Amino acid sequence: MPEVRVLRRITDELSRASGSLPAGEATALWAAVAGLKRAEVWLRRDADAAPDVTQRFWEAVEQRKRGVPFAYVCGHVGFRTIDLKIDPRALIPRPETEGLVELVLREIGNRETGNAKRGIAADIGTGSGCIALSLAIEGHFAKVVAVEQSAAAAELARENIARIAPDTPLEVREGNFLEPLVDTGERFRVIVSNPPYVTAAEYEALEPGVRDFEPREALVSGIDGLDATRAIFAAAGALLERGGLLALEIDERRADAVRTLGHGYGWTVAVHADLFGYPRYALATKED
Repeated sequence: MPEVRVLRRITDELSRASGSLPAGEATALWAAVAGLKRAEVWLRRDADAAPDVTQRFWEAVEQRKRGVPFAYVCGHVGFRTIDLKIDPRALIPRPETEGLVELVLREIGNRETGNAKRGIAADIGTGSGCIALSLAIEGHFAKVVAVEQSAAAAELARENIARIAPDTPLEVREGNFLEPLVDTGERFRVIVSNPPYVTAAEYEALEPGVRDFEPREALVSGIDGLDATRAIFAAAGALLERGGLLALEIDERRADAVRTLGHGYGWTVAVHADLFGYPRYALATKED
């Protein structure tokens, strides 16, 4: 059967399941399972569909009809300059987190000149490795350390590092928050984190595609949503170089609470907006 006819059948299936006509999603799914670019799917529309590709396609459609997030069905997701392997072991990277990386690179670049390596960067709660890999590829650091509490997510990060193979040394350490960085003798130029920041009550109200499939431990952070942020503020100061930077993604509803929390631990905190104008990032420094 020509690929275009299979795509039309898939579109009908997804339409009945979702109440819309996701022709673009059907094309993207076909491209993902066939290992093609979306434009190539259109160019090959009159070619006969390979049976194994058709079978994988229908399996992917059934997953989408059950509500499995598109990125998990495809098995990969774009993040800045890289293509990441992704599955339910880790949170799906969001565009807001790409903005966190952009802000960090801009802030570090504004403070420094010349071609010298920028010391060591750390990514706390690395998940798929998206932040750590972006810092390793784009940040001109001497070394990047990625910390992850979940053994399964840490393994996914290692798989992505092996696939992408950045020139900058990138090490994954397993442990809770900043504990794997303590007592190593290292001092960090920047510590970056997209920590869990929703409450248990907010988690229950999340859309099913997030709540039912993405790892809860990567989302929920205590009664007030600030347990992870609190732990990072408490420990990061002793690990940074003099003049080092702490950069956090935050919940826009708790920007003032994050600023107050940071001040309580002796940080100077500046909150920055994301592309949609929401207070999304906290950059924190200490004088000593």
